[in-house]
Amino acid sequence: MITKFDSLYAGHVDMTNVGYGGAAVNDRRFSNQHLVTAYDKAEAIAKTMDRLGFDTFWMAEHHFQPEGYECLPNILMEAVHLAHVTENINIGCGFNITPMWHPLRLAEDFATADILTKGRTVFGVGRGYHTREVDTFGAPLLDQQANRNLFEEQCEIIFRSFEEESFSHKGEYYTIPPAVPYRGYTLEEITLVPRPLNLPVECWQPIQSATPRGLAFMAKHGIKGVIGGGVAEGGAMLRVIESFQQANADVGRDLELGENLSIGFHFYIADTQEEAMAVAGKYYEENLKMFGPLRLVRALSEEQIDAMSDPSRAPTADLPRIEDAVKTGGFLAGPPELIVEQLKRLEEAYPGLDRVGVSHPVGTPQSEILEQLEMFAEQVMPAFRRAPVAEAVLAD
Repeated sequence: MITKFDSLYAGHVDMTNVGYGGAAVNDRRFSNQHLVTAYDKAEAIAKTMDRLGFDTFWMAEHHFQPEGYECLPNILMEAVHLAHVTENINIGCGFNITPMWHPLRLAEDFATADILTKGRTVFGVGRGYHTREVDTFGAPLLDQQANRNLFEEQCEIIFRSFEEESFSHKGEYYTIPPAVPYRGYTLEEITLVPRPLNLPVECWQPIQSATPRGLAFMAKHGIKGVIGGGVAEGGAMLRVIESFQQANADVGRDLELGENLSIGFHFYIADTQEEAMAVAGKYYEENLKMFGPLRLVRALSEEQIDAMSDPSRAPTADLPRIEDAVKTGGFLAGPPELIVEQLKRLEEAYPGLDRVGVSHPVGTPQSEILEQLEMFAEQVMPAFRRAPVAEAVLAD
């Protein structure tokens, strides 16, 4: 039963001239004064969601983007700030790109955020998808095998540092602690200080390729998964959901279909589906322009990726349109009752699913995001709230 609604904001500034015919992604450049407006935008969204009863406001860690799409480099620092200007909403790390960190620094920073926000910071890990970010910090990305090997070893270290009072580790990339003298003895174990107060740490990870190895690793550590939304194609994918369930069964964890998962969508509410698509279409196209060349949309051909980088060709090229995404269920568009109907079908198909993410493509201005969140909370979310009588019966 769906009971929790989240939204993701990865840090895009307000921008004009969006869509296939708008400014090319690589031609966009914003001043530092405009790039930092992402912080005010994040605060405005978080405060709005907090007031409206959303469960978690997710942010994404990204670096070096003068183009203005993902401008929040330290989401743990931001989580601490946002927790002090809101009252109830959780602040999610969606996601900390682990290969760009030393695992113990990431573990320390999360533990600090956990303490300072009184458990309202939600941990999340990811492998990254921007070479400009990952390789600049000295980690591999083009070599996907090396990237995954590094990521998995880092996560092993992070989880042990959370769960064990002291530990040691020797692997391909890290020896922790180093065998060095310290105040008259040789280091053999190390203790994370501080460790999180709220244990076990709930951890989330995006499910992109859904490889057997990746899902097995998530199941081994009890990591929860996010499917769709944000940079990924939105909506539920039965094969991925079944594979996630099976991977958990393989380690003895019996999950209902959809349990421990969040399914993400982009959305836009209007009086009719046609009106919603007419307004949101340019934002859908801007999102695809940004993330398509990063090979995050597998259905795109090289010719399509090349065409969408040229504003003179893209509007008339054979490229995905918002109508396609709405038809396949990845983009929720139309009147509230239609969106409720679509989510109710999702709820019926995946009985273990209790969390859905609804957000907006890059390029959507702050004013529209806030207005859309208001409408969603007032006209969609009430259809998924338990009646007081039902709650009383459950309590008995």
